[in-house]
Amino acid sequence: MTSIGIYGSLGRMGQAIAELAPSLGASIAGGADMADDPSDIARKADVLVDFSAASAIEAHLVAARAARTPIMIGTTGLNARHHALIDEAAEHIPVLQTGNTSLGVGLLARLVRDAAARLDENWDIEIVEAHHRNKLDAPSGTAQMLGQAAAEGLGTTLAEIGVTDRAGTVGARSGGTIGLASVRGGSIVGDHTVIFAGNGERIELTHRADDRAIFARGAVQAALWLAGQQPGRYAMDQVLSV
Repeated sequence: MTSIGIYGSLGRMGQAIAELAPSLGASIAGGADMADDPSDIARKADVLVDFSAASAIEAHLVAARAARTPIMIGTTGLNARHHALIDEAAEHIPVLQTGNTSLGVGLLARLVRDAAARLDENWDIEIVEAHHRNKLDAPSGTAQMLGQAAAEGLGTTLAEIGVTDRAGTVGARSGGTIGLASVRGGSIVGDHTVIFAGNGERIELTHRADDRAIFARGAVQAALWLAGQQPGRYAMDQVLSV
């Protein structure tokens, strides 16, 4: 039975993963949180999952590399430096990084990438996400993941063409960009819609999360899949290939 070590074990996702894992054929090797040494659990586990804080990512990657343990990173709020560290770690161990562990969202990302690649420059791409009032970051990690998928379909990156700061008199929409808008309110678990707006027609691809358990389930499935991979950087939609 594959054993999973949890970074951020006291958080909502960490606890959900620990509760669900046995029903999916995994055991829990233990957990570590901000005040703990990440090395011990990295040595004990067959695979690690990280739902902690962006500030802890570097230490967790160092521990995973030292123990040669695969790590799935679901922590959001990462910046360019974090992604560079993930790229470096992926040269030595399997690393799966995602802004959303739902398998449904993984499929949505694949569909978005394919649609962006097939439609011409007359189609504008906009992403709208909605979450509960207590969410700290915006746009959501999932919206950024979907934006990156769309950008890859266009042969570029979200960093190059993403727009998040529309306010005031901003003028006409610039072609070749991807807009991201955020809604916050109530107890919304997570809604994401990718809009492809053409002349006289519109395509909308939407995922709505109704139960937080989907994220824990997807995280465990992704961790079990990652445990059998070679060093490299992986994305959630690759888990769908099994």
